[in-house]
Amino acid sequence: MTSTTRLTAAQALVRFLSAQYTERDGVRQRLIGATWGIFGHGNVAGLGQALLEYAEEMPYHQGRNEQAMVHAAVGYARQSGRLSTHAVTTSIGPGATNLVTGAALATINHLPVLLLPGDIFAARPADPVLQQLEVPYAGDVSVNDCLRPVSKYFDRITRPEALIPSALNAMRVLTDPVETGAVTLALPQDVQAEAYDWPEEFFAERVWTVRRPGADPTELAEAVKAIRAARRPLVIAGGGVHHSRAEEALAEFAGTTGIPVASTQAGKGSLRHDHPQDVGGVGHTGTATANELARTADLVIGVGTRYTDFTTASGTLFSNPDVRFLNLNIAPFDGHKLAGRPLIADARSGLGELTDALRLHAYRVAGTYATEYTEDKERWEQRVDACYEVDEPDTRPTQPQVLGALDELADESDILINAAGSLPGDLHKLWRTRSPDQYHLEYGYSCMGYEIPAAIGVKMAAPDRPVWALVGDGTYLMMPTEIVTAVQEGIAIKVLLIQNHGYASIGGLSESVGGERFATAYRYPSEDGSYTGPPLPVDLAANAASLGMRVLRAKTVRDLREALAEARAADTPTCVYVETQTADTVSGAPPAQAWWDVPVAETATRPSAVKARELYERHVSTRRRHL
Repeated sequence: MTSTTRLTAAQALVRFLSAQYTERDGVRQRLIGATWGIFGHGNVAGLGQALLEYAEEMPYHQGRNEQAMVHAAVGYARQSGRLSTHAVTTSIGPGATNLVTGAALATINHLPVLLLPGDIFAARPADPVLQQLEVPYAGDVSVNDCLRPVSKYFDRITRPEALIPSALNAMRVLTDPVETGAVTLALPQDVQAEAYDWPEEFFAERVWTVRRPGADPTELAEAVKAIRAARRPLVIAGGGVHHSRAEEALAEFAGTTGIPVASTQAGKGSLRHDHPQDVGGVGHTGTATANELARTADLVIGVGTRYTDFTTASGTLFSNPDVRFLNLNIAPFDGHKLAGRPLIADARSGLGELTDALRLHAYRVAGTYATEYTEDKERWEQRVDACYEVDEPDTRPTQPQVLGALDELADESDILINAAGSLPGDLHKLWRTRSPDQYHLEYGYSCMGYEIPAAIGVKMAAPDRPVWALVGDGTYLMMPTEIVTAVQEGIAIKVLLIQNHGYASIGGLSESVGGERFATAYRYPSEDGSYTGPPLPVDLAANAASLGMRVLRAKTVRDLREALAEARAADTPTCVYVETQTADTVSGAPPAQAWWDVPVAETATRPSAVKARELYERHVSTRRRHL
């Protein structure tokens, strides 16, 4: 006879989650390392009580914003190589819908997170209850259904026993390197507190193997044939290289073949900046070196990339009429993009197999090609030096000079986190990445407000390393609340807060598309309705200090260098605040090295928009469908 234990559904779920593990390459770790939560009537008596009941088995962290809790869990998951993540519980109503942005971010970036929002009563003793959305045409819909399209797995647990298959499916998806993303188990508040006799087997320790599939022999042979025939091949390293921990395999592949490696935002750091084959970022925010190689490549080898519009310059970058694509990807959906030849495999496994096969054929690119990209890379590095150079250390810095000051200080242990604004473009072009996980850019969803909570999650996963959240004023104002969490739990993140008085990135974009920077500055409105008055008297440094963070103000480059060094050595949450010199320009970094499609008004009377449309049509004419 099967032995059982009588627990509430919430208690059973917490106990189940505490016994789940992942294993890859012989290394085992806990799948759900902790649970974040904000409690309301939809989860306080269920999951709240259960987390108290099993506090020793399941660590708990108190958040301030539901979206931010997801960002923290995602940061932790990415730093943990997708082998461990956190759960997030909320009440019903606005607490649940606040999860949607975080869930979309997780799913788009293929990062696992478990969402446990409360839901309306399954038994419907009163209808409607507080915060319930009434849907006249359907009785089984709640606001939690907003999470369906942004979740890789969704279920509503309307009976306690239904949790058993649903929880197992949730773990399956979280640990699947192809399918992983946000997983949502919507938990009606009455079901959470309802008791059931659970089979003890449900709570047994389970180990979920994270697979490393190798390549199909036929696909591998065709891939080797395509590479051997190429004269100007180029690797584009995407986030899949990092997810697979394939950086060493990529370095060996590049070193063996001499093929240059460009990187997407998610893939930057796949090779160290000083590796002979590293040619920097590719696409709209990339380097001139990488983009010129992309324009002339006859074979593009995508490794773990989704080929977003920033990477392909909206379909205009790969202009060689003979260009073909070879896509090494664990996901068939991405492996077939751009009519490419698929090589469906784990990035590390596939790269190893390619290297071994090409070594047998003694394949290596021509010396003239290697000399070309090496010299181009040296010229780009000179441009980076010029952006970082400071003639007057007692003046206010430009944004590139802020990055240069941090570059002087950082070593392999530092981790940089950013997601939106003008910083991603500057970082992709200029930052010299020293370790595989130093460059943490969330650019799949480019979500303002991600940086500070994600830094908390990363610091939890890497407690002995300096973790920097790089934020502009626009991003900071979106979500500074988790500073309180960092202070409360003693998580010594470093926030580099750059004040440039508005949406600098979108201001520059607005100007380029005929929008004349309308409503992109943080200024008082003028009589004509535009925001061109004096800057707002907002003191973001004082705001960060009011939330409990230690704040160091830097007025000059000299001050900045001292403040960054002090913050890096600090063992408490510390913010470095600096106002940049270029308040009305994007950043002062080299301009975009490739196009990005943002449609311009087809009819307009303002000269700026008319001119922008003419330029837009010229770019559109170069777009190409790779068939």
